[in-house]
Amino acid sequence: MNNLESDKVFADSIPKLYEEYLVPLIFEPYAGGFAKRLVSRKLNRILEVAAGTGVVTRHLASLLPNDISIVATDLSRPMLDLASEVGTSRPVEWRQADAMQLPFADESFDAVVCQFGVMFFPDKTKAFSEARRVLKAGGVLLFSVWDRIEENEFADAVTTALESIFPDDPLRFMTRTPHGYYDVATIQKDLQNGGFVTAPYIDTIVARSIAESARIPALAYCQGTPLRNEIEARDKSLLGRATEVAENAIARRFGHGKVDGNIQAHIVAAEI
Repeated sequence: MNNLESDKVFADSIPKLYEEYLVPLIFEPYAGGFAKRLVSRKLNRILEVAAGTGVVTRHLASLLPNDISIVATDLSRPMLDLASEVGTSRPVEWRQADAMQLPFADESFDAVVCQFGVMFFPDKTKAFSEARRVLKAGGVLLFSVWDRIEENEFADAVTTALESIFPDDPLRFMTRTPHGYYDVATIQKDLQNGGFVTAPYIDTIVARSIAESARIPALAYCQGTPLRNEIEARDKSLLGRATEVAENAIARRFGHGKVDGNIQAHIVAAEI
């Protein structure tokens, strides 16, 4: 399995660690505000792609009226199963689906949403084209992507720290995928090529990533993301050491008690 393939694999213990550590660390700070952007729109049916373990799904279910149906999808069955297990405040349709080949009819949704999943799509233009196909006239594609890694301090600290373990072939999952799709001009071009002819609205939002100790972000990144796949592909016995090295680096930079780092993302709304 090459790096690009392993970057999409959320399996084994990754989903549970992702939900326990990564969701409150970096996804929850954006999820509520992200979902609120749909509250004022006239909606009947929403599609969420790359829903992960359902952090945005839970906010959508709580914020939106019960007569607005929500279909939440993800490519990973283990992630989707955990999302369903955690549950929502009202019924949601959970369905495994590939964002680049959606199993839905043309013009069947009023909104397509995706929080921090677009970066994992091998063909962004194809995914945008599929979102455009299933949207009704007047619909919106709402998604978020992380800004460059230097603006996301824990991710940057972990990536830099792990270079000491693999100096000749550094781990590049974080820069390659989660923080590899931040260029606004590229996003605009891909949206246009995907059929969104109107210029998108793009907001860059700064938030804080807070944890009770340096151990939490170390576990979150090293063991709760596909960075784990990249570490274990080199040497499975080094996962514990890599986590410890990341923890020590975060503690040196942010302190040995509660840690607080910057996170930054682009929120994109493309209407038709």
